[in-house]
Amino acid sequence: MSITSSIHPKKQRKSLFNMPKHLRKKVISAPLSEELRNKYNVRSLPVKAGDTVKVVRGDNAGKEGKVTRVNRGKGWVFIEGLTREKANGTPTFIPIHASKVVITKLDLKDKERKAMIERASGRPVEAEEEKKEGEKQ
Repeated sequence: MSITSSIHPKKQRKSLFNMPKHLRKKVISAPLSEELRNKYNVRSLPVKAGDTVKVVRGDNAGKEGKVTRVNRGKGWVFIEGLTREKANGTPTFIPIHASKVVITKLDLKDKERKAMIERASGRPVEAEEEKKEGEKQ
């Protein structure tokens, strides 16, 4: 995703760094797990707070947790359970780049996100929670 049509890397980086945050949302995407890819017929989606992700690269590879916060400006994702201790002893989240994670469980509470998946896949999406509630009644 680039705003400029230039082929020069310097200009591509400049457009990425100066990109507005509403367009940067698409840049902060992560691939879906094989199971979700087959279920929703979508390869990748923007990472959102509430999703469950698995780290696939770096020192924390293999660790899984829920996304607590997403920093669109820097492209970072903060995951529950991935913390380190600062010099004064307080814990802080370890930033992980969004491209280094795989989404293992989607947070489908947002209607716009459901609509986005339906547009991309061409089929309706049902949340797992809605199915469970429907079975109880």
